[in-house]
Amino acid sequence: MLLEKTPTYKKMNKAAVIRHVDNIRQLDDDGQMELCGVLRKCPGFAGMIILRAGSYEEAQELCKREPLVIDGYCTYKLMSLQVGNRENNYLL
Repeated sequence: MLLEKTPTYKKMNKAAVIRHVDNIRQLDDDGQMELCGVLRKCPGFAGMIILRAGSYEEAQELCKREPLVIDGYCTYKLMSLQVGNRENNYLL
């Protein structure tokens, strides 16, 4: 999930950030997050959360629960990632 800034992003308050971090913590506790972080030098985007979900629809529901999306500070772009690794010969 890419979090894309909206025009109200700069008006975000501390309470919104705390709700966002609480959501990330819950995703991690539930085993639904692989990693997350802030995107630096990527204009228009705030951050990325790589989710673990059984389906695209399940991941979409997790995105819709993100407090920054609910509060209107961000929108999201959801994409599927096919992992390349040694076992699948890096998708060759």
